[in-house]
Amino acid sequence: MLVLPPKLTHDEAPACMRMLQQGLAGQDGSSAVVDASALERFDSSALAVLLECRREASALGRSFAVKGLSPRLRELASLYGIAGLLPAAP
Repeated sequence: MLVLPPKLTHDEAPACMRMLQQGLAGQDGSSAVVDASALERFDSSALAVLLECRREASALGRSFAVKGLSPRLRELASLYGIAGLLPAAP
């Protein structure tokens, strides 16, 4: 499982994306799950990172889901019209 850090803003986004890309490359299996439970401080860059991770997973032929997405981040995703692109992990 891939894990987001407690803080993910514009400044942290590039390093976080690199970490997620490395994690995806090192994983086997047909699905990619990102755990967002630790995420406390974020801006819209967190959504950009999740969408890029979704694209990377798709390019590798994997499904994508997010675990522990906070209500605030889910609301932000809804405002941007992308909530459907970030399915909840079972």
